[in-house]
Amino acid sequence: MTFLELGVSKDLNKGLKEMGITTPTKIQEQAIPVLMNNKTDFIGKAQTGTGKTAAFGIPILSQINPSKKQVQALILAPTRELGQQIAKQLFKFTKYTDKIFTESVYGGEKIERQLSRLKRPTHIIVATPGRLIDLINRKAVDISEIKTLVMDEADEMLSMGFKKELTTILAQTKGTRNVWLFSATMPSSLNEIINSYVRNNAVRISIDRDDAINKGINHQFVVGDEVSKLDTLIYFLKTQREGRGIVFTKTKVAARTLSKQLKAKNYDIGLLEGDMTQKDRDKVMRAFRNTTIQLLISTDVAARGIDVANLAFVVHYQLPDQIEYYTHRSGRTARAGNTGISLALIVKSEINSIRDIEKQLGIRFSQIR
Repeated sequence: MTFLELGVSKDLNKGLKEMGITTPTKIQEQAIPVLMNNKTDFIGKAQTGTGKTAAFGIPILSQINPSKKQVQALILAPTRELGQQIAKQLFKFTKYTDKIFTESVYGGEKIERQLSRLKRPTHIIVATPGRLIDLINRKAVDISEIKTLVMDEADEMLSMGFKKELTTILAQTKGTRNVWLFSATMPSSLNEIINSYVRNNAVRISIDRDDAINKGINHQFVVGDEVSKLDTLIYFLKTQREGRGIVFTKTKVAARTLSKQLKAKNYDIGLLEGDMTQKDRDKVMRAFRNTTIQLLISTDVAARGIDVANLAFVVHYQLPDQIEYYTHRSGRTARAGNTGISLALIVKSEINSIRDIEKQLGIRFSQIR
């Protein structure tokens, strides 16, 4: 199956080709024809890293009327990083099409800059929920004419506490638009939003785990005691040589401690944790994307919305409390058809947790001795 066979225009296809996107993923194959050819609400469940941006981005771009100067589509994302990344991809997709203008707005940047950018013609807005409401309150954004509202990583937006903002935005556009909701997991809190704001006849597509990202991920675990974790991690990092990856901890304290320990052993690393300023966070991410640093130490909250290509591995220095977090963590590697390792460093009492993850996610771990 090619993008042209899915109904994608030659001009859009040319842009995709130039980005190395030639074969549709499962979610793209199933979502694109539905969203391009029908005015429908849509719920798509697919794991992180399965190409959701193109799955909703291509149909949106196909439906924009470039000659109309108003905002025609709104994409909501949980974090600044994800919002910027979506806007950047849409820009690249449209290299050979009529000019379609996308603006990305988010917290952490001076609102005045965004206010001046929004005075230009804008067809698509990609926004974090809090900043969008600020802009609506200032009458800088009019979403009354939008035809499509996309919620990307909807589960993450809820877990980050954006429920009130989401319902405010959805209520302001009720009845005039189609809602497309994309999520890696479907927690019960999401059903509340779906029942209130998504039409009953919405098309639902769930990409089976086995068809999604897990095939490229080699799930492994090592059993040891707490004090030997650092040595195990260092041994593993040596085997990776040039490979880049993220090491996850549950808490800020653990992330900071591990960061100091690795720096003391001359590892070039970046630290991401919840209390950082946006400026410091951007600096770390820039260095990681530019491959100045090979390794990130991060908490689950701080890693939301991060998307970096070609990560060779993910290490769970501490197992997460929630199965969803394991999905989000491990989904950072083995993206776009690549392979990767997801390594959990556990103590004996956590073997049951590994078996539980296997059962719930339908995956298999191999034990490394």
